[in-house]
Amino acid sequence: MIAAGTIDRPLTHDPQKQAPMTSSTSEPSGSATPAVTTIGANASRQNRTREMQLIPEALARAHMHERLREADVERQAARLVAARRMQRRAERVSMRARRALAMAVMQ
Repeated sequence: MIAAGTIDRPLTHDPQKQAPMTSSTSEPSGSATPAVTTIGANASRQNRTREMQLIPEALARAHMHERLREADVERQAARLVAARRMQRRAERVSMRARRALAMAVMQ
């Protein structure tokens, strides 16, 4: 049994193979709505499909960009912590050297 496609479940997803849109019989022939051209509809459908296919790629790119930025911030924070640690160590060594020098001068 060959079932005809519906709007929700089209027979094919290829815009080139879909049936062209036609005006309904209940609509008067001289109505205010312009006639639909299938060329423009197919082109917009293809562009929309292409854009929708690129959405996950754009999301992945944005996600990776955010992860790289977070990694840079973490690296910068780690460098700052290491620099403060080295500064405290240098201050302790300096104080020890001053004390040793003071003790040597006093004797």
